[in-house]
Amino acid sequence: MTAPTRNRKRARSRAASRDDTGNADRSDHHSRGSRRKSGRGRIRLSGRHSIFDRFATVATHAAGSPWTFCGALAIVLVWAAIGPFVGYSEVWQLVINTSTTIITFLMVFLIQRSQNKDSAAIHLKLNELLASDRNASNRLVAVEDLDEDDLRRLAAFYERLAELAERERGIKETHSLDEAEASHARKHR
Repeated sequence: MTAPTRNRKRARSRAASRDDTGNADRSDHHSRGSRRKSGRGRIRLSGRHSIFDRFATVATHAAGSPWTFCGALAIVLVWAAIGPFVGYSEVWQLVINTSTTIITFLMVFLIQRSQNKDSAAIHLKLNELLASDRNASNRLVAVEDLDEDDLRRLAAFYERLAELAERERGIKETHSLDEAEASHARKHR
């Protein structure tokens, strides 16, 4: 590890160990029975990524670059050009079949890791938006954990909400099915 990299890591570590006022957070050094005085409920993130996570990120970014596509295309063109010189032998076919199968097999796991991470990040961002909006239903925070039948029921719920909003001529009028039905019932008494 080079000195600049070490210094950046130390600076990040020092910044992470300070509270909002700039004072060092000594909560980790308290005795067992003591309570944490500041920052109750805060989530501490390590900011570190596993070697596999870093490798997966770099590999998926590299795999999606135009240069990688051009390189793969060049390999296929060279392979195809060599075909007539080797009489389109079984070994010639086996080389491309085996190499593409191995690369595809490994990339599936790297891409899946990247997709899982992106999906989790998007869910967390959406959960934060739901939790921060007073008019949003907090019942949707963990919607990704529902099974397919529950998701269909929930979709039907929102279709009903859309129908009620359409009848009221204003989608922004109501924010939940309960509120929409109550509003609709009040107007038609």
